[in-house]
Amino acid sequence: MKSITINGLKRESVGKKASKALRNAELVPCVIYGEKNPIHFSAKELDFRKLIYTPKAHTVILKIEDQSFNAIIQDVQFHPVKDQILHVDFYEITDNKEVSMNIPVSIEGSAPGVLLSGGVLIINKRKLRVKALAKDLPDSIIVDISQLKLGEKIYTLDLKNDNFDFLHSDNTVICQVRTARTSIEEEEEELEESEENTEAKTEGSETSKDDSGDKKENAEKPKDKPEK
Repeated sequence: MKSITINGLKRESVGKKASKALRNAELVPCVIYGEKNPIHFSAKELDFRKLIYTPKAHTVILKIEDQSFNAIIQDVQFHPVKDQILHVDFYEITDNKEVSMNIPVSIEGSAPGVLLSGGVLIINKRKLRVKALAKDLPDSIIVDISQLKLGEKIYTLDLKNDNFDFLHSDNTVICQVRTARTSIEEEEEELEESEENTEAKTEGSETSKDDSGDKKENAEKPKDKPEK
């Protein structure tokens, strides 16, 4: 797995006000956890582009003033509206200790079930969590679909590797080829259910209007005077 270097400076103070000031200066508040005490630091937001906005996973070399750490990203917090990184948690890694990490799935090849049988390729897992020594972590999980026929699936069991372990059950489906008709029927069923719900609401509304109209008409209708 390739590494990306990020330079940081230790934070003199922590808290909401200090973090807000850093973000206004286009810096990201960060913390690295490891065997020793956590270290709070900040780094340029621009330096995270190649680390976070990428289809592959990377380890990180953190250079914080006069210290250097090998790490992986543990958590990233984003602004709910703006595309802004609010906070990043790192976890220190060592050569002799296994770590867990989400690795992106990379689909390779063309499935005969799609090309020859007119099926639809469905990707069930975009990322897979693996556990391994830092040196054995893959950049991505390669999934070859060149033999995948109509109705077939690829499971985590099919991708077992000696260098890392999947933290998923063996029957976890990564991708599959299904008939296009099945997909169409499912969409039609969803559409029919939606239309039925809409009609039911409309009928209920009209019935309510008719009832209110009848009540109003009955209230306005004068009573017959008794004959003398």
